[in-house]
Amino acid sequence: MARAIWKGAISFGLVHIPVALVSATASQGVDFDWLDKRTMDPVGYKRVNKTTGKEVTKDDIVKGVEYQKGQYVLISEEEIRAAHPKSTQTIDIFSFVDSEKIPLQNIDKPYFLAPDKRGGKVYALLRETLLKTNKVALANVVLHTRQHLAALMPLESALVLVMLRWPAEVRELDILELGDEVTSPTLAKGELDMAKRLVEDMSGDWEPQEYRDSFQEKIMELVEKKATEGRLEAVETDPGEEQRKTADVIDLTELLKRSLGGKGKAPDKSAEKPAAKSTKTRKSAPAKKATKASRG
Repeated sequence: MARAIWKGAISFGLVHIPVALVSATASQGVDFDWLDKRTMDPVGYKRVNKTTGKEVTKDDIVKGVEYQKGQYVLISEEEIRAAHPKSTQTIDIFSFVDSEKIPLQNIDKPYFLAPDKRGGKVYALLRETLLKTNKVALANVVLHTRQHLAALMPLESALVLVMLRWPAEVRELDILELGDEVTSPTLAKGELDMAKRLVEDMSGDWEPQEYRDSFQEKIMELVEKKATEGRLEAVETDPGEEQRKTADVIDLTELLKRSLGGKGKAPDKSAEKPAAKSTKTRKSAPAKKATKASRG
């Protein structure tokens, strides 16, 4: 499996599902670095006073938010740290909604979720429940000190965590000022028939292997050609690392019961007896057996 960028747990009710977060996308494109053509040394950025043009040291820089034109409110580093949401290492589900209810413009970036620490069975249960109910889970999660709104949804055999844009970040269609010719068009049947026929003639299958970035390919072909000709310059960089945290598996059947206990709903008697039998079996089994039974 690809390296996890975050480890924690999905949380809903009293249930915790240990998971590892893996990026579902890979950044592409050509990365052009700035180099000094005289020495081939890397060129960096300077902190410059935009009025005087002089360089400013890090110690002389403060952070501010523009309150009115030309007027700023200064915020200290301590105040910024205090405002950051507390990282709980949980994907905290707070609601389940119909999958089609999430507007397309709110969707941001997807991540794969993999079960962690013998949480496979509970992971599969949540995935199947979402599939059968045609629901997605809305959740809050903190990554790298930033709080995100997210949607947890099934994808084939896996679960995907899709980061959503906050509603305040999404503009309404009103900004387009669409006229009546767009919102209430008068279209002839012949025009619609021809347009439909054109769409049908151009229809095909989704073939991702055929869709390529021609600019990147041409640049990288040029890079390869120059490299084989020996036209290379060395530039050194230093890699970095991330720390990760984990969560534990908790007995699923008991926590589901306790999560539903305060809802005031009568239990399904057809499912009550097998559930009680399963609980009894787990209580009588040794601790080691119970751990193995929780494996997915």
